[in-house]
Amino acid sequence: MLDPKKIEDIARQIGASIPPKFREVADDVEAKVKAVLQAKLSALDFVSREEFDVQRQVLLRTREKLDALELQSLKTVADLQLKLCVRKQPRNFKRLARKNLRCR
Repeated sequence: MLDPKKIEDIARQIGASIPPKFREVADDVEAKVKAVLQAKLSALDFVSREEFDVQRQVLLRTREKLDALELQSLKTVADLQLKLCVRKQPRNFKRLARKNLRCR
């Protein structure tokens, strides 16, 4: 959520813009504006920039791990396919398979 000091500053600025004749009312207006701002902004469900940055870093690390796991699974599938292919072929194919030729 937004910093309470920022909300107080906004409320103070609004209160300061009121003409001098209404200064005694300005304090009451400032308090009401502050309360309304806090209520409305909390209803918007904001997150702080710091929390956003932390979650962004977590997401980036998770993406890196996912990419690594995906690559590992692709290698495993390729290895299994090669092993299955080698079993089905004649003996001389094993020698060829070692040179990274694919079975089709």
